[in-house]
Amino acid sequence: MAKTGRSVLGKWVARRELRRWRDRAVLADGLHLSQLRGQWTQARALRDELDRLIHVADSRLALPAIGSTAFPVPHDADWFWRPQLWRAPLPRSGIASVRSGEQLGEEVSLFHDCAASEISLRQIRNFREADLAPFALRMDVFAFSGSFLSIVVDLPEAAVTDLRRRHLICLDTAVQMEKPLDVYARLNIRHGPNTEQIVLQVPLNEDEMTVEFDLAYSAINEKRVEKAWIDLIFDGPAMNELTLRDLTLCRRPRAEL
Repeated sequence: MAKTGRSVLGKWVARRELRRWRDRAVLADGLHLSQLRGQWTQARALRDELDRLIHVADSRLALPAIGSTAFPVPHDADWFWRPQLWRAPLPRSGIASVRSGEQLGEEVSLFHDCAASEISLRQIRNFREADLAPFALRMDVFAFSGSFLSIVVDLPEAAVTDLRRRHLICLDTAVQMEKPLDVYARLNIRHGPNTEQIVLQVPLNEDEMTVEFDLAYSAINEKRVEKAWIDLIFDGPAMNELTLRDLTLCRRPRAEL
């Protein structure tokens, strides 16, 4: 009974508080500026706390579950991975006017050659039932004066451990965009003083896209492989909003000929 009483009281207090702020909003046009400034300060402080609660609630209540690494993996894959940005909430969820080389999280960076950046990056929550990744990356590009724009994903050490020329590295991504543009994926593998690069165009005929990098056609020195990373290169990105709903990678041996 006591618990029910507290619940009823809590709901009454919440309704009263909501009504108070609704009345303040209605009367705001006629308030003296000194009164309006005080209410504005209170409202901003309240909004910060409400935004924090909504952010946490969105993350906990929406599907898919935070931390999920579930995605289709070939049965013979010896390594597979979803970067942290698409898997878990980041301490800093967004960047405005992104400088070239600036990172969002530990694995994702943006590179461009614009003199003045009008590009923003933001981690957002996935809500669609079809999404397997808990989070997505949204990039807004306004005026773009540069010649290149790329999102770089650093691969973990496990991706290059025992890497051989008989391997295929498969990139799967789900991209939504306001206006169609050409997207290229470049695999970079540093081996000793050299860096091998394989560039493929990402097909844009559907939301979910797959490219396979066949290392049999590369010249990597298997004994000296040190590091690998992926560039997603966007051609003509001005005045566009792009959302990468998911990004996953896996490694598997190619079929012997």
